[in-house]
Amino acid sequence: MADIKKYKYFHSNEWHEPISNKWFNSENPANGKVWATLPDCSKKDIDMAVQAAKKAFYDGPWSKLMPAERGRVLRKIGDVICKNADRIGAIETRDNGKLPSQITPSLREGAWLLDSWYYYAGMCDKFEGKLIPAELPDMHNYMKWEPFGVVAQILPWNSPIGTLIWKLAPCLAAGNTVVLKPSEQASCSILELMDILLDADIPPGVLNVVTGYGHTTGEPLIDHPDVRMVSFTGGTNGGKAAARIASQQVKPIVMELGGKSPQIVLPDADIDLAVNGVASGIFPAGGQSCISGSRLLIHSSIIDKFTEQLVKVCKRATVGDPLQESTTIGPIANRVHYERILDNIDKAQKEGHNLVLDGRNECRDNGFYIGPTIFKDVPNTTYLAQNEIFGPVVSTEKWDNEDEVIKTANDTIFGLAAGIWSKDITKAMKIADNIEAGTIYINNYFNAAAQSPVGGYKQSGYGRENGWEGMRCFMQTKSVWLSTNPNQPSPF
Repeated sequence: MADIKKYKYFHSNEWHEPISNKWFNSENPANGKVWATLPDCSKKDIDMAVQAAKKAFYDGPWSKLMPAERGRVLRKIGDVICKNADRIGAIETRDNGKLPSQITPSLREGAWLLDSWYYYAGMCDKFEGKLIPAELPDMHNYMKWEPFGVVAQILPWNSPIGTLIWKLAPCLAAGNTVVLKPSEQASCSILELMDILLDADIPPGVLNVVTGYGHTTGEPLIDHPDVRMVSFTGGTNGGKAAARIASQQVKPIVMELGGKSPQIVLPDADIDLAVNGVASGIFPAGGQSCISGSRLLIHSSIIDKFTEQLVKVCKRATVGDPLQESTTIGPIANRVHYERILDNIDKAQKEGHNLVLDGRNECRDNGFYIGPTIFKDVPNTTYLAQNEIFGPVVSTEKWDNEDEVIKTANDTIFGLAAGIWSKDITKAMKIADNIEAGTIYINNYFNAAAQSPVGGYKQSGYGRENGWEGMRCFMQTKSVWLSTNPNQPSPF
């Protein structure tokens, strides 16, 4: 046990052991071995963190800082993260198996994820109020934006640091204080970041982290009466549960949930470009992304050639230890999800779907590894085509009519993202206008920027992260009526 790292939870810029003295373990998905232990926080721990955030908001200094001052703190946070990118990336790789190349570069200078801090630092003093032309004599009406107060943020296990930055930068820029709850499957990089941010001059109580399971920590945090707003990223079922709890106190909640994103390949598409784009849009992260384009709708005239080439490209993938430079696909992030993906592959094969590339060949006893897996000719009505596998599993279906393929693409409870591949940009844009999804990629996939809003249609969530809208979600509107008439007449 000597080499197992013991983490504590974080509030008021200090580390604390759980009051219950209960802990849980984190496994390294590259080898399946326990490497860290973390606090299983109870309601008492949660209350202490929330009270710290409440004190920082109401007693200051955070909400009382001038917006430009908050901007300077956010820039300092960005600087500190940039200097410690290797340390953050190493912990996240060990905790959830992501390749260092998928984490560390995004935290360096000039990378869009790091730039989120600088983008929102500049946004702090850009939210201007409005004078409303109410047609009433001797009366002025103006509108202003204000923070909610204490915000609970629930993070997923697939990309903890990335999701945290998407949520935290605009939330702090708006003037809120925060209690974070990372997934029990990937908490360590978030706690490591808190230690790093002690050098960022953030006032005590502004940023707090509690760890534990969804039902013992996440749900009580959302339900806490002093939490005024919730931001949730995770599966659709988890989002529904969070929304039900928040609704009991009429708390606003922003949610980015699951997806089963279609990629439509037109007959005139550049097949080399489309194959490489499709592969890049799902497999490098092991399919563990909510926007993974795992439902391929390929024109019947090219589906055989396209699928053959996709299989050929995917066979070149190197599945293995994320710390090896030759690795292009690392392990599945945790044991539970690894077994769930395998069950879904087994189920699809038993249902008679045509398996043309079997990623189970990469499975091994030492670690949670699955390679690219491709099923051909999968009807859109089936379980495999309709449900989010959240792994390196792709299904293909052929089509002939553009109107029908749009209907097929939209025939899902989800609406997070979609891809369109065609040399005819005008046609691609017309198709994009008819796809029910929050983000559409044309001849590319998986791009993002701090300025560009991200979010879902239908059961993929509501509200937006990133951009102006991403900060607006963490603010509420106040309307003020000012009378300039010193002689208010009596109503009687």
